Amino acid sequence: MKHKLKILISGGGTGGHIFPALSIADEIQRRYSDADILFVGADNRMEMERIPAAGYKIIGLPVRGLIRKLTFENVRVILDFFKSKRKARKIIKDFKPDIAIGVGGYASAPVLSAANKMGVPALLQEQNSYAGVTNKLLAKKAKTICVAYGGMERFFPAGKLINTGNPVRQIDVSPSLRKEGRKHFGIESDNPVLFIMGGSLGARTINQALLAHIDKLITEPIEIVWQTGKYYFEDIKKQLANYALENIRILDFVTRMDLAYNVADLVISRAGALSLSELCLVGKPSVLVPSPNVAEDHQTKNAMALVKANAALMVKDIEGKEILISESLRLLKDEKKLNEFGKNALILAKPDATSTIVDEVMKIIDNQKLDG
Repeated sequence: MKHKLKILISGGGTGGHIFPALSIADEIQRRYSDADILFVGADNRMEMERIPAAGYKIIGLPVRGLIRKLTFENVRVILDFFKSKRKARKIIKDFKPDIAIGVGGYASAPVLSAANKMGVPALLQEQNSYAGVTNKLLAKKAKTICVAYGGMERFFPAGKLINTGNPVRQIDVSPSLRKEGRKHFGIESDNPVLFIMGGSLGARTINQALLAHIDKLITEPIEIVWQTGKYYFEDIKKQLANYALENIRILDFVTRMDLAYNVADLVISRAGALSLSELCLVGKPSVLVPSPNVAEDHQTKNAMALVKANAALMVKDIEGKEILISESLRLLKDEKKLNEFGKNALILAKPDATSTIVDEVMKIIDNQKLDG
């Protein structure tokens, strides 16, 4: 009787961890339709909604992050970690996975730690150019570590590293989709398009920069698709109620990201690992404004990987309100530079990332069977 694959995937907390996990799960399901895939996440975090919405089972743990100051609450955090580890052991005992995949985030630590002690092989997927704390702690026992950037031997054992790129959704770029996109966003002119990608919640500095220079933007011969994020949308609409925004479309959320990428001649974005992977995949020039509110300033390190490859321009968050718009408009008028950035971004792309990671998953499972 053929063995039914059992895959345990753990991690989450942010879309940057959740979406790669789902991409990996979808590819496994595509290859092995009867595979049993179980996610383990952190209670009250984003994954507890997003994973079931994608059609997968998930179990939550009471795990959470340490508070970065001396506080009694950290005692409870530590107690919750050990409680989570006990629960993780029971999950593994009951589910009997062939492999545990960690994508970073709070839940990965107790789950993969328990898996290691119970003889379940582990694969880690690190999205950023600066490794997360959880993955660094788990690296020693992992069989394979899939990364998206060079130089990751600073954080992980070199012999375990495979540069696969980040698993992201597949996005087609074509003249027909560009035409469809212009119609979708109501763009009738032939003017270049600036796409502002603030993420689902939005990016405060980017939004402030546009508001501060709105008088200039409405007079420029350009079209703008501005994703404000849900948090800022209503306030921005009120502030701009008296402006004639004929060349600006203000949206809280972009449902058709494929069309947004297709119409964009230049993208302004934060520098989250998945956003950068998608920008490279579609070969789009970008102006990156790294968020200062992330661990170890890893978004700046992500952005610098593109800047060094001459594939993007970076503007520091602290300078965003003052120079982001002028730098973006200058670049938007430089067709040669735009083409250069786009071509170099495409060179960095890893379109087969998800498939390569699943190949590595299957190698580990096959080797485990041979060893067993």
